Amino acid sequence: MTPHVSRRTRLAVLLAALLCAAGASTAFATTLQERDARPAAARAEASGTYQSPHTEPYVRTQLFFGTGRHGGEPPITEEQFMDFLDEYVTPRFPDGLTLQEGYGQWRDRTGSINGERSYELILLYPREQAEARDADIEYLRDRYTGMYELESVGRVDEQVRADF
Repeated sequence: MTPHVSRRTRLAVLLAALLCAAGASTAFATTLQERDARPAAARAEASGTYQSPHTEPYVRTQLFFGTGRHGGEPPITEEQFMDFLDEYVTPRFPDGLTLQEGYGQWRDRTGSINGERSYELILLYPREQAEARDADIEYLRDRYTGMYELESVGRVDEQVRADF
């Protein structure tokens, strides 16, 4: 017959075991760090956080422009998109941009899954310009969705380091 152990006792034993394990893993990690006597730059490079002295902080923004339209309207043509690029994007980002053509798939507000030709616009700009550039980027998103009655233009921002 096994002795009865209260729930409180079982929880206390479990908590003690977890605390011991946490202490052991911290001590193990500290020991590993002490053993790794490589220079900081070499450790940073090995961990993926290396920063070249030749680069500066930038923001990379990717915008995803779809070309499919609702209500039986024909898709946005390449010519229409290039006109949008020339008239609205280039004046706001004259220092450069990258445009890639692709295929996108997304679920619209009605729940339908749509596939369409799309464009990925990549913009790089110095981090100190991020606030000013944000207004330009939001203008482009609003202008494109308004012109073609679309639901959205996707946006991704990330901090990077770059040199030109």
